[in-house]
Amino acid sequence: MIRKDFTATILAAYGGFMATPSIESRSAATAVIVRDMADGPAQILMMERAGTMAFAAGALVFPGGAIDQADRDLAEAMSGTGPLEETAARIAAIRETLEESGLAIGFSTPLDPAQAYEMRDALLRGVSLSAILQSHRLDLALDQLMPFSRWHPGGAEMAMRVYDTRFYLVRAPEGQDASVDATENVRLFWKSAQDTIDLCDAGGGRIIFPTRRNLERLALFDSFDAMSAHAASFPVEKVCPWVEERGGECHLCIPDHLGYPITSEPMDRVQRG
Repeated sequence: MIRKDFTATILAAYGGFMATPSIESRSAATAVIVRDMADGPAQILMMERAGTMAFAAGALVFPGGAIDQADRDLAEAMSGTGPLEETAARIAAIRETLEESGLAIGFSTPLDPAQAYEMRDALLRGVSLSAILQSHRLDLALDQLMPFSRWHPGGAEMAMRVYDTRFYLVRAPEGQDASVDATENVRLFWKSAQDTIDLCDAGGGRIIFPTRRNLERLALFDSFDAMSAHAASFPVEKVCPWVEERGGECHLCIPDHLGYPITSEPMDRVQRG
């Protein structure tokens, strides 16, 4: 519960302003791409967003972005694949991953690097994913994306841009190499979840609150199969963080029944988008 007598502390932690309740929320989707390693824990693809981006500038993130109308149109055309917005979210995760990293996830037929490169180039030129699927005679395999979590900023986070984001686990495609798009992202790398956390704690990167919580949860497991089994054992409920006082400090908190090992962080340490 938020006590009135520490509202000033909350304001100070966020530079003296409160959230704007009227900010419109946009639906988004993110792909947590995992590749198993023979000699250590599984690695996850991380991307550093360009410093010019309006949201999460300079932060390390998973590939993803907003769901657009073309994603919903394609979802509607794929009738019988599930709820429209869920289908559109998986399509968006596939499209955004291809645009941002060059990796072709979620296709029913494995793609070779040259074909993936050609499709990425078409997307970046403005060709729709639907048209690309038709020209390459490809189908999507949406079931390759495992629902992991869903996050939506609460008012306490003072978010300037609000996204209702679905996170999906997916295996890294074999035989393909990821590369930056040099516009939205400027660096990418593969590291275990814990190694990425350690990198950021040492000053080598920045991760915002939802990314840190998701990495902490993923760091509990060493393989894609273990991560997927864990994800399947918890409901995917919308996580809306809130503020409460814990031990005399303002903490940003999340529910404790969704598999996260750490469910709060002092407000003065929280990294925002």
